[in-house]
Amino acid sequence: MKLKLALLGFFIVIGTSILFAQEPVAKPKLYNPEADAKQEIVDAVAKAKTEGKHVFLQIGGNWCVWCLRFNKLVTENQGLSTILKENYVTLHVNYSKENKNEEVLASLGYPQRFGFPVFVVLNAEGERIHTQSSAYLENGEGHGVKLVSEFLQSWTPKAISPATYNK
Repeated sequence: MKLKLALLGFFIVIGTSILFAQEPVAKPKLYNPEADAKQEIVDAVAKAKTEGKHVFLQIGGNWCVWCLRFNKLVTENQGLSTILKENYVTLHVNYSKENKNEEVLASLGYPQRFGFPVFVVLNAEGERIHTQSSAYLENGEGHGVKLVSEFLQSWTPKAISPATYNK
């Protein structure tokens, strides 16, 4: 019995030491509350026009765990990352208590009504062509790769080009 208590005490001391010795993990800072979202969108549209792409706006905040999880999914999954890189100029638009970007979001049709993250696709002229609630991209415990892939592929320049269907 004394041996069991001694081992238990040993593991409690070691476990506590490990917990307190670890550095806190820094959360990613994807969204910049100080950014000029209006100008960043103008710049992203200009780049998209030059590159023959659309603009993919990921709207949310560093406070939003689902925003961070979505970004992790689309950057770490090779297929999703490729779809984004080949077809979109991606921009994170901040929504937080520090900066709600109300004027910008009003110009985009108030996408925040869907919750966060929310996605807006602009064409190379800067026109909003789609707003997507992330809730429809969830599958079980998170965003589903297949659902996200289908969504991203559905709004590529090729997918909405009349030339694709006039064959």
